Amino acid sequence: MDRLVCLGLSHHTAPVELRERLGSLAPGAAACPAVEEHAALSTCYRVELYAYLADGVDDARGELLRVLADTHGVERELLTDHLYVHAGEDVARHLSRVAAGLDSLVLGEAEILGQVGSAFEHAKEEGTVGPVLELLFRAAITSGRRARSETAIGANPATASSMALALADGALGGSLGERRALVVGAGRIGLQTLKALARRGVSRVAVANRTRERAVEAASSFDAEAFGLDELEDALAWADVVVSATAAEHPVVHEDAVRAAMAGREERPLVLVDLAVPADVERSAADVPGVSLFDVDDLRAGLDGALTARLCEVPSVEEIVEEEVAAFGRRRRELEIEPLVAELRRRAETVRAQELERALADLGDVDPATAERIEHLSRALVKKLLHEPTVRLRERAGSGDADEVAAAVRELFDLASPREP
Repeated sequence: MDRLVCLGLSHHTAPVELRERLGSLAPGAAACPAVEEHAALSTCYRVELYAYLADGVDDARGELLRVLADTHGVERELLTDHLYVHAGEDVARHLSRVAAGLDSLVLGEAEILGQVGSAFEHAKEEGTVGPVLELLFRAAITSGRRARSETAIGANPATASSMALALADGALGGSLGERRALVVGAGRIGLQTLKALARRGVSRVAVANRTRERAVEAASSFDAEAFGLDELEDALAWADVVVSATAAEHPVVHEDAVRAAMAGREERPLVLVDLAVPADVERSAADVPGVSLFDVDDLRAGLDGALTARLCEVPSVEEIVEEEVAAFGRRRRELEIEPLVAELRRRAETVRAQELERALADLGDVDPATAERIEHLSRALVKKLLHEPTVRLRERAGSGDADEVAAAVRELFDLASPREP
């Protein structure tokens, strides 16, 4: 089971700058000969690689770390300093907790389950998922679905957007409803932020987007103003709070624009909350007098009473996770015995075919219909004779007796051991 590993960095262990540098760990895994299966999960708050390592490779985990560091141009020491590693069934436990929202920046968030599912589907499309990771991701997705259907972990919705506004509200002394709010980006998080602003009673709202047409479309549903990014300096000068969440690869809110926007504001402060990864706001913008800049790592300080009800559900969700991890372990051990089951069936099929050929030869001139019935009988006999032993073999493997029962079956049926030619 130690061949199954998870290597990752999250908001718990690594700064956003390092997570931005890595982006996704998939390219490194694809370049590593020590990896048999892999799937990458990348979100705003985590960069993770799930891998099933090749058998018989000396220090396969160390080789994977070396290739990841080289591929992404990150010093190996820096990577290992911030990296967390899980192995064996702990990988299933970790991914199941992630899918259930227990490891999220906002406890119980619903979006992560979809992101886990998308990572799985993408890896399947790329052909990098095999039977082990298939079991792993299905167990995690089941955990996430059960957590949401059997507990209230998703009650009292609290998104990154709502946490961002709580952070801005605190920075402004609790007067957010009286302020002007600018949302940069009209994608999913931008629309979430507009809804959160409406719920908080903020009436003076604007949207800025790369294409002004899209900004107008998003703003129309919220009675908001619209700006293009070429008008961003004016929009910044108008705003008291800016929440930025675009999909741009480079910053869109530059220090120069912020500094110009602050000129002549008569000490009116500006709060910038950057929800994007990679970052939307130049870090140096925080050096401009009167400006407060927060990023995704700062949101952890914004957790409030909205999560109290969810915390009460954590023990129930943990129970679900443990049930699914145990089921994963059983299925994984059963999977280990599948090559032996296939070998046993091949041996039986060889014997069946030989004996059928001998019997038909002894019978002489047999009409095709009779020969077909005899062959059907031989196949049915073999299938029925092997059914119960196969079921028991899988059950014993699932309970942890795989090595012992496999050795007994190989001896009874004179099957070669896995390492014999």
